[in-house]
Amino acid sequence: MKPAEEDYERLVFINCPFDEEYLPLFRASTFAVMACGYVVRSALQDMNAGEVRMNKILRLIKTCRFGIHDVSRTALDPENQLPRFSMPLELGLFLGAAHFGNPAQRRKQTLVLDVDRHRYQKFISDIAGQDIKAHGNDPDRVIGIIRDWLNAASSVPLPGGKLLARRYRSFLAEVPPKLVEFKLH
Repeated sequence: MKPAEEDYERLVFINCPFDEEYLPLFRASTFAVMACGYVVRSALQDMNAGEVRMNKILRLIKTCRFGIHDVSRTALDPENQLPRFSMPLELGLFLGAAHFGNPAQRRKQTLVLDVDRHRYQKFISDIAGQDIKAHGNDPDRVIGIIRDWLNAASSVPLPGGKLLARRYRSFLAEVPPKLVEFKLH
């Protein structure tokens, strides 16, 4: 479903790895965005193999005012000894849209996450001076960071990060039994 123009103000593009190791952080990020009343968009949402992935990413970037970009998994692949630079590339596209875009695009807001606060400077030093937030691979910290970032942009106060983290842990406790109950697991 194509979001309406007015949805631009509520759409959050999550640019992150989709591997099994990152899954707890992706789930926490998704929960935080939704619990704050915003709508998550990611490359996973559209499974159309006929669409070129870069076109999908560009469309998502265009339709989202907010972008969460986690560059924490930019490391050498043990198999081919090359780094994955998809997340920094998509961050660059988002920043470019904000810089060169029309007035709506220039209102984009970006959150950059990494595992620790200064690690990114070793592989993407051109964004030095950005306010990078360190999550330490902790889902509760991710929830608090995202909540605080969205709260700063919100016209109404959002629930606190600690409360959202408690709600998230309750949600996680409920999910496995519900998956079994509805035969989804």
